[in-house]
Amino acid sequence: MKKYLLVVLGAMILAACGNDTDKIGRASTVFHMLGKNDRIEVEGFDDPDVQGVACYISYAKKGGLKETVNLEEDASDASVSCVQSAEVIRYNESEVLKPRQVFKRSASIAFKSQQIIRYYDPKRKSFAYLVYSDKIVQGSPKNSLSAVSCFAHAKTDTPVPAGGAVYGACVVDAPISDGQK
Repeated sequence: MKKYLLVVLGAMILAACGNDTDKIGRASTVFHMLGKNDRIEVEGFDDPDVQGVACYISYAKKGGLKETVNLEEDASDASVSCVQSAEVIRYNESEVLKPRQVFKRSASIAFKSQQIIRYYDPKRKSFAYLVYSDKIVQGSPKNSLSAVSCFAHAKTDTPVPAGGAVYGACVVDAPISDGQK
């Protein structure tokens, strides 16, 4: 029993830890007499390693009495869309080569989470953002993908940093050489 309480307490603490996101809006989908309605929530956030890229996630949120006592399990339905949010996209290639979790939220009291992983494609100078849900035992194949390319907008006239490069609208602080790919 003590182990179960520790797991629940740990999950509640993790659920309380917020992302650096902004609540953009919500749309009610199912009315409940008691508790909040089921809804779709929209949040926005900036990529922590890629200046000039913002992402927006929409996800299904269960309401009702279960949400009131924090026992709901949200659906695995989510969507992500990322855009260039500044005149220039700036990043360090060595810091974005490995996939990185840029967003995570709890989707149930203990065992389900929703996350966004950023992938970098050095050949195409593009970023792919994948949203999906997982559980300790079994995740969901439902997913959504968004991509941002350095070449989607006009070439920047920002000065090239020493040892850096410019690709379309992107300023790369430390590009990888062809031998490192």
